[in-house]
Amino acid sequence: MSIMKTLMGASLLAISAASASAEDIAITGGIAFTNGGKGKVENATVLIHDGKIQSVTAGGEVPAGYRSVDASGKWVTVGLMAAGTNLGLMDVGLSGNINDARASDAKNGIGLEVSYAFNPDTTIIPNTRIEGVTRAVTGFSASKDMWRGQSAVIALAGDDMIVREHAVLSIDMDEGAASSNGGSRAALWDSVITKLEESRPNGDDEGDKKDDDKKDKKPKYDSAKAALDRLFAGEIPLLVEVERKADILNVIKLKERFGIEVVITAGGEAWMVAEELAAAKIPVVIDPIRNLPEDFDTLGQTGAAAGRLAAAGVKVAFLAPDTHNTRLVAQSAGNAVAMGMSWEDAMDALTVNAADIFGVADSYGTLEAGKDADVVVWTGDPLELMTTADAVFIRGEEVPMVSRQTKLRDRYMDLPRSPAYVK
Repeated sequence: MSIMKTLMGASLLAISAASASAEDIAITGGIAFTNGGKGKVENATVLIHDGKIQSVTAGGEVPAGYRSVDASGKWVTVGLMAAGTNLGLMDVGLSGNINDARASDAKNGIGLEVSYAFNPDTTIIPNTRIEGVTRAVTGFSASKDMWRGQSAVIALAGDDMIVREHAVLSIDMDEGAASSNGGSRAALWDSVITKLEESRPNGDDEGDKKDDDKKDKKPKYDSAKAALDRLFAGEIPLLVEVERKADILNVIKLKERFGIEVVITAGGEAWMVAEELAAAKIPVVIDPIRNLPEDFDTLGQTGAAAGRLAAAGVKVAFLAPDTHNTRLVAQSAGNAVAMGMSWEDAMDALTVNAADIFGVADSYGTLEAGKDADVVVWTGDPLELMTTADAVFIRGEEVPMVSRQTKLRDRYMDLPRSPAYVK
């Protein structure tokens, strides 16, 4: 037997052993919601096998060899997903170290990729996942121009946490971007449209062929071209950060002009053109906690925006309040419900909608057989302020309910009556 065959055999045995060691779990007795805010199953038995959802049934039997998790009187949902984070790209913003989310001097904002900067050991991730958030979109917050590179979808535990390396190509088209890129929206849009026109496939295969004397030359790699090729091939959408109504209408025209998939993020005044967005099939990723005008771009901003968008048929997902408070995205969703959004739509925004918008719906987003077992057992309604996550599973593995914050809490909960240094 050759060395290569021996190594291949050893690798296959290792993979088989790892698969076989995955724990089989039965979550029993809870109220399960299998499809966002829908698919309610009373007295549910959720079976997890080999890291995947096996089945969800009412009062189902627990097979031999499955570890039971008692969820009686509790709620069971898919792990939540938040967008608009810098998870893994930053830790303590004022610590003096590099903030990998801010590539302010990058010459090529389009081609930036999260995977080269992602740190799975950031302390913010455990803080986040023990609150029931198991997936997130992480990306760059700044570059030298209006382009913000390619964001990724991550799972918040596991050996390989980046589950979709190229989820969206991001661009900032709000008032701040216009100020920094030409001083006028006209200059900003001219630059973006020119770049997209130059990158649009022309359909002429002959035009892409090299002369005979250049056939053997290795083409120069261009990360920006690779990102734009993904965009025009329909592999990723363009995530446009924009606020005011007039700019959002221009984004709709941009989609029509180039035939690309587009997603609105921020969207302070998006609700004002909800019907147009629904007709154009453009989703909106919004922070429902924003309830007041912040500048002239957001004069129409309201906490009722998420509910109005969903009611008009727009697919809505939720931004995290900020990276360090990504764990509070469920609280933000509760605010959306308080401001008129239905509970079902809010739960959809935290799960199935986010999965679909960011291209991971084939493996995550519902408690459906064959999908990754991202499952949370809650003490009650996950959108209620006092509810907590009782158990969290990410791709079938139960994560310890421990973070730097819980360790600090436990360490200092019972302080001596006098300072420790007083003897």
